[in-house]
Amino acid sequence: MLASHPDLWNAESEQLTGNRLSGLTLIFVEVPLLLRICPTSPTFDTFIRRFTTNYMRAAIYGVMSLIQWLSIIKDPTSLIAAAIVLLLASVCYLIAGLKGQGFVGSKTLGGQGVAQMIV
Repeated sequence: MLASHPDLWNAESEQLTGNRLSGLTLIFVEVPLLLRICPTSPTFDTFIRRFTTNYMRAAIYGVMSLIQWLSIIKDPTSLIAAAIVLLLASVCYLIAGLKGQGFVGSKTLGGQGVAQMIV
């Protein structure tokens, strides 16, 4: 069906590309161990390492949620679930920041101490 409608195919492929980019970014933000084991550029590493506080994580989740909301304005799809979950995560990180709770990384997912565990 998509092959018979080129406009639908282009819109669908653009949404998928944006979602893959968002998903890949979130994986690297949430699992810092990947920065150590995957070959990435120093620029990308610096960008990902910015998101170590609750406020910065709230910001990136909020931006990615906004991107999802904007992508479903014209044609509502199941991406609304992703938009809601990202917005919820953003709100939770923001509340934690406002309460003054420090961000706690997990050693299991690549937080402090993983370098010693690998070596």
